[in-house]
Amino acid sequence: MPAGVEYHRVLAGEKRRIGRGILAIMLLLVGAVVFINVIARGAAVIDLQMGNTTPILGGTDHTPLYHASVMFALALLIPWSMVIQRWLYGVPGPSLHSVVSRFRFDVFGRALLLFSPVWIVVNMLGAFFTPSEQGFWSHTDLIGIFIGTLLLTPLQAAGEEYGVRGLVFRVAGSWARGSQAGLVIGVLVSSVVFMAIHGSTDPYINVWYFVLAAGLALITWRSGGIEIAVVLHAVLNTVSLIGATLLRVDLGTVLQDRSAGVGSPYQLVPTLTVVVITAVVWWRTRRTGPALTPARTPLRPDARPGTSGAVADDPIESRNNRGRNNARLERR
Repeated sequence: MPAGVEYHRVLAGEKRRIGRGILAIMLLLVGAVVFINVIARGAAVIDLQMGNTTPILGGTDHTPLYHASVMFALALLIPWSMVIQRWLYGVPGPSLHSVVSRFRFDVFGRALLLFSPVWIVVNMLGAFFTPSEQGFWSHTDLIGIFIGTLLLTPLQAAGEEYGVRGLVFRVAGSWARGSQAGLVIGVLVSSVVFMAIHGSTDPYINVWYFVLAAGLALITWRSGGIEIAVVLHAVLNTVSLIGATLLRVDLGTVLQDRSAGVGSPYQLVPTLTVVVITAVVWWRTRRTGPALTPARTPLRPDARPGTSGAVADDPIESRNNRGRNNARLERR
């Protein structure tokens, strides 16, 4: 871990390594597709035997098993993002948590207490002001969806955060020479990726996704970690799905349909709420500025401290250098 750098600059080095960054983003997206297809299709086989055809097979039966399989598949993006960062950049996976390389539960708890009440109200009102088509649900299915949502949806949201606000934000943030330019590129690229993977053609929904992604990226930068973004995303998804379950919304249809005309003007309310929350985080960090990685402690009194712009040795170049050194020794 480089010392004294912002969250989005941990992967920055002397070379911009744009090609490697694109590879990292592609590996993340491919991993998400593979995880969902393998796990959800495996669950679909069981659902078929029960007479249900889930969306992964072209149906509309959003069963508890299908629901849990998709949530679990996206949660796997947490370790997968860490593996990609370690493999391509040589930076330890836990550094994705925060600038101190651990999940800061104190930051998580404060964000939960401070932002959750208003965030829950805004999203619950959205369920009532944007009525959706209702479906037939048995009591067993309702209970299954409810339990699956409580247990797995926070992990699903965290998976998306570690992938997009963690890995993609850092990768794109390393493409510029300076910190400010890297921040702009990181926010834009991660926000566009987040908006694109949700596949909507509705202007209200796309504005919502982009502003949400940009706000969470800025919050991650200012706070120096993923914790607040995880809180907001997890509360959003959990409350929305629980509200839909209570209203017996046809999840199989609603979650798949993001076409033009589906969104509503009410979508601007949570959009503006994200802007306000982002401003609050920025204001609360106005004196300290964005959090930085800890200063490196010298091992010897005469040891040179690491520079703030340094990054862990390039793992691929290191292997190449070792190979060249071995070849020189053999010639001798």
